[in-house]
Amino acid sequence: MLEEFNSLFNGLEGYQLLLKIVLLLLLVILAQWLTGRWMHRFAASEEKLDLALLQSARRPLLAGLWFLGISWIGEVLTGAYTVWVASLLSTIREPVLVIFITWFLLRLINVLQAVLLCPSANRIAWDAVTAEAVGKLLKIFLVVSSILILMQLFGLSVSGVLAFGGVGGIAFAFAAKDMLANFFGGLMIYMDRQFGVGDSIRSPDKDIEGTVEHIGWRVTRIRTFDNRPLYVPNSTFANIAVENPSRMRNRRFYETFGLRYADRAQADVIVADIKAMLLAHPEIDTEQTLMVNVNQFNQHSVDFIVYCFTKTTVWTEFHIIKHELLQTIAVIVEQHGAEFAFPTQTLFVNQAATDSNDGS
Repeated sequence: MLEEFNSLFNGLEGYQLLLKIVLLLLLVILAQWLTGRWMHRFAASEEKLDLALLQSARRPLLAGLWFLGISWIGEVLTGAYTVWVASLLSTIREPVLVIFITWFLLRLINVLQAVLLCPSANRIAWDAVTAEAVGKLLKIFLVVSSILILMQLFGLSVSGVLAFGGVGGIAFAFAAKDMLANFFGGLMIYMDRQFGVGDSIRSPDKDIEGTVEHIGWRVTRIRTFDNRPLYVPNSTFANIAVENPSRMRNRRFYETFGLRYADRAQADVIVADIKAMLLAHPEIDTEQTLMVNVNQFNQHSVDFIVYCFTKTTVWTEFHIIKHELLQTIAVIVEQHGAEFAFPTQTLFVNQAATDSNDGS
């Protein structure tokens, strides 16, 4: 570009430098105007990918155009007086352009990640955990690649750095084995998708129970049910069992009730009425297992079980339904003149022995 300007104005005298600067400035302004028009056309598009490209490219592209224009003008100005300044501007132009391209690609990854989380007519939305994991891996690869390119542009040997990195990587692996274990533990969480942000989880092996707020590369932040933040190293999840109630299809209602032995004759009709009530209840999933049966003759009661599943999986809604079912079962038992049993003892007194003791 500069050689063409030099050949164009080679025969001019006096105002040659000024004309070069004015034309370069006009060229940058024209390029910015054309870019703005192009972006305006993309903004009118309904395609989310076009909008993502617009949002990610706008600032890096405009900044890059102005940087090129200013560096060219600076090179023209300093080239007439100082050779080493012009050489310096020419040297730093490519590294700065690499930084601008990296900036654009990082913004593009962020915007594409947001697009993937939103469903469209021909595509279902990605899982938030998967989209975040892919985005982080792409960013790491992009940043490392950009650093290697910058090192090459500044004359550093990339092969030597890679060789040193291979030896240093072994030492680093031994020194930071816990950090690497957490890193790969986080990667396994992203790949296995055993839980995601917003899920309520618990572990029968560890005192871990709450809602997942953030999955990082080293720790996972969980908000316990008493509202405390709990930070769990990711490597922990590779060695424990994790329950994810958020992915339940139903919640189970399973209770045992005891009738008095005096009410054993009413047990069959009570069980039948309770079962009919459950089948007619709008919040009970009748396609799942539903049982109401006499279960055992206990020491103090005739026990029967009520086993069914609710349609809702929301914990608060389930307890409202459970409250209603318990009250309704109590009403049915009372309607048949029966009562729930509680531990009692019956004492039989030998009347003959009592009379003999009184006579003595």
